[in-house]
Amino acid sequence: MTNQTNNKPGTPPIGGSPGDGAGVTSDVPMIRVAVASLMGTVIEFYDFLIFAAAAALVFGHVFFPALGEAAGTAAAFGTLGVAFIARPIGAVLFGHVGDRLGRKRTLIVTMLVMGFATVAIGLLPTPATIGAAAPILLVTLRLCQGLAAGGEWAGAVLFTSEHAPAGKRGFWSMFTNLGGAIASLLALGTFFIADLAMSDADFRSYGWRIPFLLSALLLLFGLWIRLKTSETPVFEQDRARREKTELPVIEAIRRQWREILLGGGALLMPFALYYMGASYLVNYGTSALDLGSSSVLGAAVVGGLTLAAGVVAGGALSDRIGRRRVILTASCVAVGWCLVLFPLLDTRSLLIFWVGLCISTLISGFAYGVAGSYLSELYETRYRYTAAAIAYSLAAIFGGALPPLVAAPVTSTEALGSYGMSLLLALLCLVSATCTFVVKDTSKRDLTDIAAVLVAGSRP
Repeated sequence: MTNQTNNKPGTPPIGGSPGDGAGVTSDVPMIRVAVASLMGTVIEFYDFLIFAAAAALVFGHVFFPALGEAAGTAAAFGTLGVAFIARPIGAVLFGHVGDRLGRKRTLIVTMLVMGFATVAIGLLPTPATIGAAAPILLVTLRLCQGLAAGGEWAGAVLFTSEHAPAGKRGFWSMFTNLGGAIASLLALGTFFIADLAMSDADFRSYGWRIPFLLSALLLLFGLWIRLKTSETPVFEQDRARREKTELPVIEAIRRQWREILLGGGALLMPFALYYMGASYLVNYGTSALDLGSSSVLGAAVVGGLTLAAGVVAGGALSDRIGRRRVILTASCVAVGWCLVLFPLLDTRSLLIFWVGLCISTLISGFAYGVAGSYLSELYETRYRYTAAAIAYSLAAIFGGALPPLVAAPVTSTEALGSYGMSLLLALLCLVSATCTFVVKDTSKRDLTDIAAVLVAGSRP
């Protein structure tokens, strides 16, 4: 890869529109960069989603049998939430390394940590074999997944956005979260096939392990493609000219704490709708609505397709009309949709369940498709990895982990019942819309020269 100032006639600068400021060029094919980024999120989301599906379907029975069905399921969802708590720690840890040593090195480490932890879960003995050590090891490995995920997404999306040509950053950055949609198809599809191919007893005994062990194949391919890709030109240019700076996390919080909070707030909606569809609704459909597990998993698999469609459409559309407009529109639509979601689901119609889950993931996909380019454009290069990772982790905690964890107490209230979840989701979507409205559109900004405050009403 060459690392130089863009002086080719007719070639727009990477990281900004023509006239936005100086840019840098890269001779790395964008399709290779996109695949390297996509594979990271395929592994991250695949590993997260197979854990979420296993938590919804079998972990309560396998690792917490002494607690009973209800408490065991709650404990299983608790292990799911552990990773979200670890994500901000991973964001700071790997964000620091990524901002100091580079995106490529850090992404190789996060991929290794995530992959090994997932395979280890697939090999983990049950309490019948090693007693209380089994759930303790499960939580420990889940923490490792959370640490890796906290640093993986931001690095993967910066790897793409900092290579991307001007005017196409939204499209190319979309590939990072398209990896999440592909992972959804792989993860839930694997569980769907396993559920169809074996009895419930066999699935609970050993079938649930198969998706975890198969992640080793994704890990090997992901490492191969990432090792063949160079460091981003935007980072190389910034490292060559920067002077001694503070710790990235300190500088990011001191200089752009508002944008970190607003960026995380803007992404609450896609996390809330996506993780409800991929995790909680799988459990809700089988336990509360008495729908067959194969039918529910089939709906989740199709939901992965609608998620992918939304991601592609949102990313491409954001290059034409701006990031802010896409996220704001999707969040406003989501508010109305959430208010009717659980009343529709409670009709116990399988068709309505499929439609409800797929519309939820489609709306989520539009905002997910913009998330990568949106957060890349909010923060300065020298602490961009750290700031984007923290913002994304905050959205993951309050949008992805919180709703499933509070679902049981919320839906058990006599006054609201399941409609309480509709209100909670609508509130999260309203927060997303508000945070997005406050921040200016970022789609025309040059990634090599982000120094302005982006909050509306502040100096440009």
